[in-house]
Amino acid sequence: MSQNNANSDGIATANNTAAGSHSGQQDRPLVGDDVVLSYSGTDAPVIDGESITAEPGAVTALVGPNGSGKSTLLKGLANQLEPDAGSVLLDGQDIQSLETKAIARKLGLLSQESTSPNSITVEDLVYHGRYPHRGFFDSVTEEDEAAVERAIDLAGCGHIREREVGSLSGGQKQLAWIAMVLAQDTDVLLLDEPTTFLDLHHQLEVMEIIDCLLYTS
Repeated sequence: MSQNNANSDGIATANNTAAGSHSGQQDRPLVGDDVVLSYSGTDAPVIDGESITAEPGAVTALVGPNGSGKSTLLKGLANQLEPDAGSVLLDGQDIQSLETKAIARKLGLLSQESTSPNSITVEDLVYHGRYPHRGFFDSVTEEDEAAVERAIDLAGCGHIREREVGSLSGGQKQLAWIAMVLAQDTDVLLLDEPTTFLDLHHQLEVMEIIDCLLYTS
């Protein structure tokens, strides 16, 4: 597995300067250093000492064959899998020291394992992306509404916003999930093979969304 800076799948970062506490890392929103990741019951680590740096205002692509550990590395970077060794810094802070909501306000993850009730509408799904910015009983704010409208517009799924997720094609579902993670309004987006299983039309749409996001961030 290798790391490249390119307009491709992987890690997209906004062009903001992170105020970190670790010297030399303050301008890099996400850094993985000698990360070792494994699953219980396995004899060897899936990721063994990988280091990665996400530069501001860029797309960092993880390139490798199926089974090389790309998804596992993204889980480690998103704090969904605790490293056996090494560290992950988000805005210069050890990601394991941050609360879940604090992480979600800074980092969004589009996972291959995303699921939702089939009866939820696309618009309601996108509003779930605003959860990190609100308390459990807080009402929707104008800021939430603006973020959702922007996300739906960027993802190009306004025409399906009232449809139930269960009625969508695979490509339409992927656009809806992309809109949800965009609504989080984070500086870092982890995209786990966002164009997998999509036809060429939807693949191009996803890449255009990423380009547009970088241009407007």
